[in-house]
Amino acid sequence: MDTLRSVITPITHNLPGPIRDLGEAIIGDTCYKAILLDVDLENTACLKLAISKALGIGIVAASSIVKVPQILKLVNSRSSSGVSFLAYLLETSGYLISLAYNVRNAFPFSTYGETALVLGQNVVITVLVLNYSGRASVAALFVAALAVSIVTLFSESLLDMQKLQYLQAGAGALSVASKVPQILAIWQEGGTGQLSAFTVFNYLLGSLTRIFTTLQEVDDKLILYSFIAGFTLNAVLALQMVYYWNAPSAKVKGKQKEKVSVPAAAQASATTSSAAVTSSTAAGSGASTPKSKGPTTRRRG
Repeated sequence: MDTLRSVITPITHNLPGPIRDLGEAIIGDTCYKAILLDVDLENTACLKLAISKALGIGIVAASSIVKVPQILKLVNSRSSSGVSFLAYLLETSGYLISLAYNVRNAFPFSTYGETALVLGQNVVITVLVLNYSGRASVAALFVAALAVSIVTLFSESLLDMQKLQYLQAGAGALSVASKVPQILAIWQEGGTGQLSAFTVFNYLLGSLTRIFTTLQEVDDKLILYSFIAGFTLNAVLALQMVYYWNAPSAKVKGKQKEKVSVPAAAQASATTSSAAVTSSTAAGSGASTPKSKGPTTRRRG
């Protein structure tokens, strides 16, 4: 420990002012001194807090791109196969309520920051899914309803804190329920379609990490239980992704069957036509061949 301290302390004691101020703002003066200046790794409380903050910031950073692969898959394929609109509608609703709840409770940004970033990406995905499934008018209605919900949820004059707390309890249920339609869609399709593996596995890791950061920094059972339930269903999605990894979707299977059936039908048609020609030729040959008559005798008078 002394060797490690002798190596680290010359660096941590000479950090630039902005970095030092940022570190103190994130983990507080006491823990900044204990962990970075004194390198006291036996201070478990500060060590857990520092780990929690680092994980939280990591999740927030990763969440800025977590659903970009999903967006790209939808745009490139111009298909919403395997992606459940209902799942994203429920998840977006739950995220919006949770964002308002966290902001109005002034919880640390590192414990919920990804909610805002993922929410924005969810809106894009939902609109794309609706457009590619031929429901552009529903997409416009969705955006309008979202705007009204944002104004209502973030306004204390329109929605008091007690009612928002009730909504947060429901938001946890919505976030959990949002996974069910996606799980069912994969099961019915027999494949994952345009669902992004990167998004699914990052969600699994993120929900597990959020359980730890919530335990360390947020004393709110509603949020904790929603993360635990979300992790459970994210695990189911991840297992489906592994199981159906190389399985084509139902639509792709249908196209493959069509490709196989067309040559078979053409071959059968050709065989039938060939048989008909042969039969016709044989019949024609028989009609043109004169029947042989036996010799005739003439009677003499």
